[in-house]
Amino acid sequence: MNERTSRWIRRFHAAEAAAVRLVCLPHAGGSATAYFPFSRMAAEAGLDADVVAVQYPGRQDRRGERCLDDLATMADAVADDLGPWFDRPVALFGHSMGATLGYEVARRLEARGTPLLGLFASACRAPSAQRVEYVHRRDDDGLIAALRELSGTDSAVLGDDELLRMVLPAIRGDYTAVETYRHRAGRELDCPIHVLVGDDDPVTDLGEAEAWGAHTTGGHVVDVLPGGHFYLNAQLDRVLATVAARLREWHDAAA
Repeated sequence: MNERTSRWIRRFHAAEAAAVRLVCLPHAGGSATAYFPFSRMAAEAGLDADVVAVQYPGRQDRRGERCLDDLATMADAVADDLGPWFDRPVALFGHSMGATLGYEVARRLEARGTPLLGLFASACRAPSAQRVEYVHRRDDDGLIAALRELSGTDSAVLGDDELLRMVLPAIRGDYTAVETYRHRAGRELDCPIHVLVGDDDPVTDLGEAEAWGAHTTGGHVVDVLPGGHFYLNAQLDRVLATVAARLREWHDAAA
């Protein structure tokens, strides 16, 4: 593949000899660099996976592009852009909004006849387990307050009011995409789903995490870890070990 022509995919630590590729999708308000620590630790640990991350428009090197506020439109674009990255088996890892987006990307890929090893759904309610929320309709101060409650945006950004207000359009667009998303009935995934959730997550309770089982015929498992909505930051070692073991299992089963 030619990374320079990929609009959506960024790679920080290439692993050309890896058996599988792991495509990581960020949370609402996040960017590809949210997965830089994950990618670096995977490379240092010798994880047999080439870790890449999705870059949403409206932030960082895509700051000049219009933000997308519709999850279906985002899923269409990501699925289209992923084509050249299927030179080896692929799994998806999505955190929060990224998990719902990953599910919709997976649906599109499988509908085209492109199989996936599996989907990791982190800190996210199942697509059918919807709550009615209107954070995207708050004013700027209300949106910032919601970010602080979850501690999901980089602390340096939260501490810099000018910088924070520069990225608010992208954050609002993501919240709009998430909160206006509605699951559409249809064929569910063939690939397995591994769900990870923090035991103190105010956004996703255990029942909503377990509901992912209705969205695959390939089986699912739920892991509960210590922490809140962004448990991932403190549990990276454990998450990486879990991902490594599951990828080996999925790859062996596919082979």
